[in-house]
Amino acid sequence: VQLQASGGGLVQTGGSLRLSCAASRRTASNNGMGWFRQAPGKEREFVAGIHWNGGMAKSADSVKGRFTISRDNAKNTVYLQMNSLKPDDTAVYYCAVARSPIMVTSTSGIAYWGQGTLVTVSS
Repeated sequence: VQLQASGGGLVQTGGSLRLSCAASRRTASNNGMGWFRQAPGKEREFVAGIHWNGGMAKSADSVKGRFTISRDNAKNTVYLQMNSLKPDDTAVYYCAVARSPIMVTSTSGIAYWGQGTLVTVSS
């Protein structure tokens, strides 16, 4: 499975961005998917995840109420709507396909990674 992420860029504090991640195969539609991020000098961390059928989603406490994950299995695509962005949200964002149908919050549960898209929030 190949994942192609897009939608990153430079935005001011308080702005919004929408990330998209398209999977090359329908197989991803049977797996949990999610977004992780990695800031310079920091470990990759969980941002948001969603079950294979969209029935359950979870966000990290740091983005709860500001970021929303969704998916469209007909398009093999997962989205991350990011609102009220802060400078601390600056990072490379990676989409991911889990090893199972449910979402995961740990990098150890990821089967495939996208190439990453850079989000920069200026103060």
